[in-house]
Amino acid sequence: MGKEVLFSKFDDGLVPAIVQDQVTGKVLMLGYMNAEAFQQTLALGKITFFSRSKNRLWTKGEESGNFLLLVSHAVDCDGDALLFKVNPVGPVCHTGTDTCWGEVNESNDFLKKLESIIESRKSGSDDASYVKTLLAKGVNKVAQKVGEEAVELVIEAMRNENEDFLNEAADLLFHYLLLLNSKGYNLDDIKAILQQRHKA
Repeated sequence: MGKEVLFSKFDDGLVPAIVQDQVTGKVLMLGYMNAEAFQQTLALGKITFFSRSKNRLWTKGEESGNFLLLVSHAVDCDGDALLFKVNPVGPVCHTGTDTCWGEVNESNDFLKKLESIIESRKSGSDDASYVKTLLAKGVNKVAQKVGEEAVELVIEAMRNENEDFLNEAADLLFHYLLLLNSKGYNLDDIKAILQQRHKA
């Protein structure tokens, strides 16, 4: 369904927009969009609503820095609501909670949570962040770091120091996640390939 049809179904031109964390699956908030807010969301890659109280477009996080970074969007079956999957940067609600329902936005899968942390630090304002600094150097530097960590893991595998081996394994996994992020992928993409191979 084209956006023109979607927004023309409503007298005020506003459509409910549900925002969901793409990692945890938690619903973060509900806002309203008109056609212009929808277009700006796609252009900026940041969720932008039409604020009924301010009577203008409003990009979530424009004052707080707690942006909702767009991952994907979909129109529901009736063509009267939008669903946006996002990576949130910081708490979502103006009260300081993770969601507008006061829920903690956490996944039971720590690796998914770690991927979310990596994404938020990559886009965050802390220029001293190790994640942001390394990712800013580009994919080649991240790939080089993965290679270094892999060599260190191999060396520890041939020794009999279990704690050192496990620490190097953790370092390698962390930097592997950074490399996936730098290429625009995550563990779900890798799992999909492994699942497909398993079926073959």
